[in-house]
Amino acid sequence: MSANRPAAVVVLAAGEGTRMKSATPKVLHSLCGRSLVGHVVAASRELDPEHLVVVVGHAREQVSAHLAEIDPAARTAVQHEQNGTGHAVRMGLEELAGGGDAAPAGGTVVVVCGDTPLLTGETLQRLSDVHSADGNAVTVLTAEVPDSTGYGRIVRDPADGAVTAIVEHKDATEAQRAITEINSGVFAFDGALLSDALGKVRTDNSQGEEYLTDVLGILREAGHRVGAAVAADHREILGINNRVQLSEARRLLNERLLRGAMLSGVTVVDPASTWVDVSVTFEPDVVVHPGTQLHGATHLAAGAEVGPGCTLTDTVVGEGARVINTVADGARVGAEANVGPYAYLRPGTRLGRKAKAGTYVEMKNAEIGEGAKVPHLSYVGDATIGEYTNIGAASVFVNYDGEHKHHTTVGSHCRTGSDNMFVAPVTVGDGAYTAAGSVITKDVPPGALAVARGQQRNIEGWVARKRPGSAAAQAASAARKETDGGQ
Repeated sequence: MSANRPAAVVVLAAGEGTRMKSATPKVLHSLCGRSLVGHVVAASRELDPEHLVVVVGHAREQVSAHLAEIDPAARTAVQHEQNGTGHAVRMGLEELAGGGDAAPAGGTVVVVCGDTPLLTGETLQRLSDVHSADGNAVTVLTAEVPDSTGYGRIVRDPADGAVTAIVEHKDATEAQRAITEINSGVFAFDGALLSDALGKVRTDNSQGEEYLTDVLGILREAGHRVGAAVAADHREILGINNRVQLSEARRLLNERLLRGAMLSGVTVVDPASTWVDVSVTFEPDVVVHPGTQLHGATHLAAGAEVGPGCTLTDTVVGEGARVINTVADGARVGAEANVGPYAYLRPGTRLGRKAKAGTYVEMKNAEIGEGAKVPHLSYVGDATIGEYTNIGAASVFVNYDGEHKHHTTVGSHCRTGSDNMFVAPVTVGDGAYTAAGSVITKDVPPGALAVARGQQRNIEGWVARKRPGSAAAQAASAARKETDGGQ
């Protein structure tokens, strides 16, 4: 962390964002597991500012509630009417001063936009460092872009590189329009000079608003230096105004996250079809196959192999485990365990080492012991299964009586038959067996065989009497003749 610790960071998040065409406030739209404003707050926190205040306005109750969840230490300032960026920053500084905090006079105040989710803490730190090193009154974060159409151009003094003006595209001359360095809307200010200049900002413009960019002219006219720090990657400064831009930013951030994972030793077979959240973590030698989505606090341990076709949320996959075509939420998969294809692991599922949850298996709140297997077509809910037990195909753990959930315990080294139903609460002891087609309603002692099914009886000639002339009757008749030797 740099020694240039800002006195404050002010995040501007008061706008409505009408071009999103959404009931959700713009800054609460999410990408890669975090809201737009959440990304900006996280990057700002990397500066370790003395104070962080977010200026809210439109849907302020929702935005404030969200901020209280993701960063309880952040302050909020209310901009009751959206009267411009300068007015918003003034509201932020007044909140700090009025809340009993030390005013940021003399320190650096960084102003960022709440809809720039690709902005990194590293870039903000460089902005703060350049501001301090150059002794600027204000430092603009700029970027060199391939196409500067529509952006405010940065005009510099050829002698010392100081910023002399920010010219909007519509007001630029042909020479100025050829400039490819643009304004990002992110600034570092001397706090005392900022507070003074904000009081001098006028509203005699077409919008009748207080523009933060006017502060630059006020300070320069007063003889102070205005400088610039250039972002290493112009894409960092991209703002989000509609859902097309949101999608583009999501792709860019996803590419950044996957690149970081691959450089740390993760194999991503097809980055174009793999999506991850910022909170997902990996260990070396993980393999991620195509069509995989990793969300929340998901963690993949060394040598784990996930995909194709997996969606894992808040799920831990152990070393050397294999998970294919699976949806998992809040589950833990043990080392060397196997899951899928087409499995569904719901919250509370815990698979032990070398355990198996196979094809078309659903589990919920289930503890599966080491080496235990639930291979096929089964539902296991509210259950504990001991080590090295095998659950037969098409088994159902009947855990709900209509009002309450109940628990089933199956011991270690058990073998349960296919098409079993375990009606909870019930316990199957260690080493016990259950017969195929059984409905287990009573506890099974260790080492016992439980048979809970009706006796089979065959009613001869039923098809001929009840379905005469049917295809089944004709087939049966032919079979009888063949058995009787053609008689």
